[in-house]
Amino acid sequence: MTASIVGWAHTPFGKFDTETVESLVVKVATDALADAGISAADVDEIVLGHFNAGFSPQDFTASLVLQADPQLRFKPATRVENACATGSAAVHQGIRAIAAGAAKIVLVVGVEQMTRAPAAEIGRNLLRASYLPEDGDTPGGFAGVFGKIAQGYFQKYGDQSDALAMIAAKNHKNGVANPYAQMRKDYGYEFCRSESEKNPFVARPLKRTDCSLVSDGAAALVLTDAETAKTMGKAVNIRATAHAQDFLPMSKRDILLFEGCTVAWQRALQSAGVQLSDLSFVETHDCFTVAELIEYEAMGLTPRGQGARAIKEGWTQKDGKLPVNPSGGLKAKGHPIGATGVSMHVMSAMQLAGQAPEGMQIKNAKLAGIFNMGGAAVANYVSVLEPAK
Repeated sequence: MTASIVGWAHTPFGKFDTETVESLVVKVATDALADAGISAADVDEIVLGHFNAGFSPQDFTASLVLQADPQLRFKPATRVENACATGSAAVHQGIRAIAAGAAKIVLVVGVEQMTRAPAAEIGRNLLRASYLPEDGDTPGGFAGVFGKIAQGYFQKYGDQSDALAMIAAKNHKNGVANPYAQMRKDYGYEFCRSESEKNPFVARPLKRTDCSLVSDGAAALVLTDAETAKTMGKAVNIRATAHAQDFLPMSKRDILLFEGCTVAWQRALQSAGVQLSDLSFVETHDCFTVAELIEYEAMGLTPRGQGARAIKEGWTQKDGKLPVNPSGGLKAKGHPIGATGVSMHVMSAMQLAGQAPEGMQIKNAKLAGIFNMGGAAVANYVSVLEPAK
């Protein structure tokens, strides 16, 4: 065990014209401390995950967490960033501070406000998470990058549009039970499978239902060392973590393999002393449905090229042998970039503490796996969580 989560908070994800990065940060920081039953004075260190990349005029945001309480003044506060894995980068940084003995209590916050930027600017901002010399002119922006990945996968393994639609439908159905989700509507397979005015192609073969949402939102958690966790009202232990960073240019690797994802999963499972089959559920990075499909293979759920089996045979449904994205995933919950990884840890902690919203709770959840990805399988973070004994 590396650290424990002893409190958390989560805003709904969506489009919020009356919120700012600052107001979102202050809300979840305040609520997470209250949930943990501690005061701001007890915090030893603060880590903020915030991608920004042009979404918010206010940069240099680490100190915004101090706005939550005057007692946070003069605490060490650092902003971290690793594209769409920024939230997990913040969580792992907090865990490292505890493991190093530099802190006993760390407040981790993840935030993003994306929706105030014009659509074209959003596309440019997101594309900065790719290798611009190769991908900077990709039509459709970051969706276009994953559209090319999907095309390559289809060329190698056949048209997988049915599987992608099933993944989208699964995650939308799961999102209905998540009160924090941006889109709480069960669209069904037929809608997700068919091109229509309401579900057009965004970057062939990806349709709108294959793409995660542009979102505002924040999440926060309180980390402690093992001894402190024993004195708290609740605790979810972080049994293992792993981070594998891959080349940024896709030309330097086989992008259909998501090798960094595989390495991170292997390291985390080995460190935890468990197998994939031991997990009760997984929250994985479905920025696009093709990403979840390839991640089934990269995590070892199916052999290469057979990811469709996992969704077609019901393995990853909420009542399947390995539920994937019971929260609705990025697809339904939303994807405020800096908040996503923190959100995944909060959602998983809720499950393991038996405090997930009704309809979302996985029965007898004992072990959770989290995979958060930055760029096209560039920054790869895995966490394995379990309830405190």
